[in-house]
Amino acid sequence: MFVIAVSGAAVYAVCTVASSVAVSFMVDDVIIPGLAGEPSWRAFTFGSALIVGIGLLRAVGVVVRRSFAGVTQWWTVKTFAMEVSRKIVAQPPQWHRSHLTGDVIARAGVDAEAATAVLAPLPFGTSVIVLLIVSGVWLVLTDPVMGFVALLVIPVLVAMNVVYHRLVERHYADAQQHLGEFSEAVYESLEGLSVVKAFGAESRETARLSDISIRLREARSRAVRIRANFEGVLDSLPSLVNVLLLIVGAYRVQAGFLSVGEVSGFIYLFTLLVFPLRIIGYVLSEVPHSLSGWSRIRAILDEPTLEHPSSFLRHTTGPVGVRFDNVSFSYSGSSLHAVSNMSFSIPAAQTTAVVGPTGAGKSSLLRLIAGNVRPDSGRVEVQSSAIAMVFQDAFLFAGTLRDNITMDSLLSDQEVWEALRVAVLDEFVRSLPEGLNTEIGERGVSLSGGQRQRVALARAIARRASLLVMDDTTSALDPVTETLVLKNLTGLEPRRTIVIVATRPSAVALAEHVLFVAEGKLRDSGAPQDLLARNTAYRELIASYAADRRSHSDTQQDPQ
Repeated sequence: MFVIAVSGAAVYAVCTVASSVAVSFMVDDVIIPGLAGEPSWRAFTFGSALIVGIGLLRAVGVVVRRSFAGVTQWWTVKTFAMEVSRKIVAQPPQWHRSHLTGDVIARAGVDAEAATAVLAPLPFGTSVIVLLIVSGVWLVLTDPVMGFVALLVIPVLVAMNVVYHRLVERHYADAQQHLGEFSEAVYESLEGLSVVKAFGAESRETARLSDISIRLREARSRAVRIRANFEGVLDSLPSLVNVLLLIVGAYRVQAGFLSVGEVSGFIYLFTLLVFPLRIIGYVLSEVPHSLSGWSRIRAILDEPTLEHPSSFLRHTTGPVGVRFDNVSFSYSGSSLHAVSNMSFSIPAAQTTAVVGPTGAGKSSLLRLIAGNVRPDSGRVEVQSSAIAMVFQDAFLFAGTLRDNITMDSLLSDQEVWEALRVAVLDEFVRSLPEGLNTEIGERGVSLSGGQRQRVALARAIARRASLLVMDDTTSALDPVTETLVLKNLTGLEPRRTIVIVATRPSAVALAEHVLFVAEGKLRDSGAPQDLLARNTAYRELIASYAADRRSHSDTQQDPQ
């Protein structure tokens, strides 16, 4: 496509030079004889047809150049965006925790567009090279003196462009960096909109975004000011050369070296050259902008793809669903272990509740089981690589209920409805006018907290994973609905290995096995009743759970 665009540009360039030859013919063979009273209708017809034909062919070259240059640019934008997106998707969770989401999104969006901005004017830039070569040869062959005067401006323009390129490059790079920062800040503010409003921090966020946008505006303004000065000089220089050509041409006609038509062709051609010569400056002005976007894209693409933590999971054998062998884990930048020297076994095809106070390491333990993070030391073994994890904060997409459950996998409606039945959400979905095709809005905004949790749970159930990991997934449900959900899960055939963070005594009571953790360490494990009988700390924690639940009013529970 780019070759076709360049070919169209080359046709335009050749026709531009040819049009000046046609103008010279019309002046010498049609206009001057006509003024002298000796018109030639044959010459007039031929010259008119020549001008119109060259004009049409030139127009075709312009259409081909612009159309295929545009297609080339946006196809390349798509390619870069997909490459960056694939790279982002391939990176494991720990990579995403060390990169700002908004900035990463900007690399696949505005930076991809910036990196390809130079591709649109580039075919025209190549046509300018062809135009300068062809017109330069024609000008010099027609009259060396006039040709030398006309071509004298080219090295001056090249020197101006080099200087401009060096002056503006830094400002475009700064502007692109500030644009990425602004995208990240906007994304962060929208993500935390409820928090911002809850704490009355609208003014603070407005000031923060304003500060970043001012830096962006100043960087862009500096680049635009330099560009404006450059283009002002570029506008005036060819006009001055045209005046000089007119003066020199008059002397050359008087001396008998040129005809009036040839001088007219000279000036007409140089007038046509003015705009293409500006394109050289435009192309070079886009180079710094594209380079800044390209460097930000390469920063993502050149990063090594980290090994996914799930690759460090090993497989158990026999009746063991999960086994930890002296496992320790700490988050990057923290000297404290979220999980410290844990060793235990979880029975397969049973429900295990992970119980502990706030900050005990429960979520970290589940992330290790699911392969979301890599242990610093020790060995994690699971019975199957088919693992589904449901987080406490359910993430839903702005699509239909069906899309959020199937995630584009080939699931039948029967399988979707079965997953909804287990999640105790089937009756609610059937009551909706559009059923499974109901649009739920950005992040499931049209659903309640409990409904969002159960949609996420249905999504995990539909995966038919043999190991289901639930991080306090039923926290927004009332006790009755939570009990129904957990009973449905334990009644699935074949039985799944279920590991759930539980904060309700009723939920813990439904488990067949309990892990009691505190301060990142395993304090006890066994059947719920056995732990209640022998472990005072565990018994006090369960009692506090019960008291805390009683202190909450029913209005804070979400039966839906």
